[in-house]
Amino acid sequence: MINIHLNALESMIWTIIIGIVSGMLASRIMGHKGQGCLVDLLIGLVGGFVGGNVLGWLGVEWQGVIGQIGTAILGAVIVLWLWYKIVK
Repeated sequence: MINIHLNALESMIWTIIIGIVSGMLASRIMGHKGQGCLVDLLIGLVGGFVGGNVLGWLGVEWQGVIGQIGTAILGAVIVLWLWYKIVK
């Protein structure tokens, strides 16, 4: 029972770390500084969802932590691009 909770907690921590890193890197790719830890996390999490769907539609699946980060960065760049187009 303890292993199940540790695995869920570990997965949640990795998701947060990947979200922050992905959001920060996507902001830099788009030519902006990081938006702050919380905003970068949200951008990265939404980016992971968007990137996973886009790659799924294309039939592409990236494995491992590097694949998760790449997927989240791709999605976050798409989200930021759309956001900047809407705001302008």
